[in-house]
Amino acid sequence: MARILLGVSGGIAAYKALELARLATRGGHGVRVLMTPTATRFVGAASFEGIVGAPVLIEEFERDSARGAFPGDDPPPHDPIGHLELASNADVYLVAPASANTLAKLAAGICDSMLTTAFLACPAPRAVAPAMNDRMYEDAATQRNLEVLRERGVHVIEPDTGPLASRGEHGTGRLPDAARLLAALEALVPSTPGPWDGKRVLVTAGGTREPIDSVRFVGNRSSGRMGIALADRAARRGADVTLVAANVALPTPAGVERVDVETAAELEAAVRERFPSCHLLLMAAAVADYRPADVVAGKIRREQDSELELRLEPTEDVLASVAAERSRAQTIVGFAAEHGGDAIGRGREKLGRKGVDAIVVNDVSRPEIGFDSERNEVVIVDAEGDHAVSLASKEEIADAILDRIADSVVARAYT
Repeated sequence: MARILLGVSGGIAAYKALELARLATRGGHGVRVLMTPTATRFVGAASFEGIVGAPVLIEEFERDSARGAFPGDDPPPHDPIGHLELASNADVYLVAPASANTLAKLAAGICDSMLTTAFLACPAPRAVAPAMNDRMYEDAATQRNLEVLRERGVHVIEPDTGPLASRGEHGTGRLPDAARLLAALEALVPSTPGPWDGKRVLVTAGGTREPIDSVRFVGNRSSGRMGIALADRAARRGADVTLVAANVALPTPAGVERVDVETAAELEAAVRERFPSCHLLLMAAAVADYRPADVVAGKIRREQDSELELRLEPTEDVLASVAAERSRAQTIVGFAAEHGGDAIGRGREKLGRKGVDAIVVNDVSRPEIGFDSERNEVVIVDAEGDHAVSLASKEEIADAILDRIADSVVARAYT
């Protein structure tokens, strides 16, 4: 786990840094927090101290009672200089929110607080997450300061677009949510060698849409959450991950290459292009089994009391077709969204018919684990039997799936 140094500057988005500190701490990271004096006008230091279990430092010459140690580490026997010790011990340093004023100071090398001084002294990867009004963010001075920081190797986490703090205003300048910030941080932390290093993982997510006319389509209700979770967890393990996303509105996990597609044919083309070089295919996307045989170029007009007949034709079975062409070095996992009945039996039948290594079965008839739910409950069906994974977040489900197939992926990659 990483030692995360979190700098909080003055801005209404400072409250979001509390959630980031909570998520990072819950994820097993050691977190220390530095604040500018202005930041304390928006959120109190005591709130951060209660979450991370360590003192918060504000003033440049403030004494650190933890002596520069992160939670879980033993402090040194001497009383070191606070900003230097914290900066030396950190694995990564993020300023979030980074106000326009603080960005200007960091770009100019001004050291007038514990936050800015430690930033200059930190040898670890550094990142800033700008958060401010859109006019301030788009101003030439702010953009130039960000350019300067990028030139110096500082990672800039781009702000989101949406409603801003000022009533009625909308634009670019929102601090991203805590999960995205944490993922970006974790991607910056130097990793130790592991069995997934160098493994190429291809993940499909979402649901395809097959056009009827220029405005209508045949589709399904898959949100892509499961595929996004798989891509995220595989990337965190050190794999090189490509995500083929079919109509997915969710953000891309840090460190993942994304390819957006719409139809089953587009998804098939994207998978076929990348499958030969991958070690693992996780086919989590809900690919349409049928598509309209004839697509109308314009919009079909509704006539009073008229009927519309739609003739469907089968699409290519992408999973079965690529499985038939796989090499001995490749592992393939399919997914089956079943609706009641003998779901496990149907999953085992698909396992043999499609020629894959495992089928992940979930029952979408249950409302608490249906489409677009943040939680799931699955059974992993493979040659050795049925392996139930009880109700959990999709991130935990993704870890369980990767744990189950890890030995196969690593062993086959070297055949």
